[in-house]
Amino acid sequence: MTDESYPVTRTDAEWRARLTREQYDVMRRHGTERPGSCALNHEKRRGVFQCAGCDQPLFRSGEKFESGTGWPSFFDPLPGALGTTTDNSYGMERTEVHCSHCGSHLGHVFPDGPKPTGLRYCINGVALNFVPEKEAVR
Repeated sequence: MTDESYPVTRTDAEWRARLTREQYDVMRRHGTERPGSCALNHEKRRGVFQCAGCDQPLFRSGEKFESGTGWPSFFDPLPGALGTTTDNSYGMERTEVHCSHCGSHLGHVFPDGPKPTGLRYCINGVALNFVPEKEAVR
């Protein structure tokens, strides 16, 4: 996490109680789920993908695409939903994306996505909850 403050804050114990072990590892410790391990990678219904840490809407299903990477991929987030930081782990520089509401690590963004943005938001599925359109708040 960064030193930035967020509208949603929780103690470490509260995060551990709210999230599964895998979610905690990814969202609070910057881990990565195994590629192809999350059912949301195959989610095709209309709806909204939300942060599993605070329920903030992050992506609409219409911005999701099959990238072949094994992680849910999107080409455009909802306005103001994400923040970014530079990630220098693994001997390379990448752009990490996190929830702008609670600071939870979601994944990374790369400049090899489809038009119109040319971006690929490669997101850990365990960091997301999916709400089908009929249930999503408009």
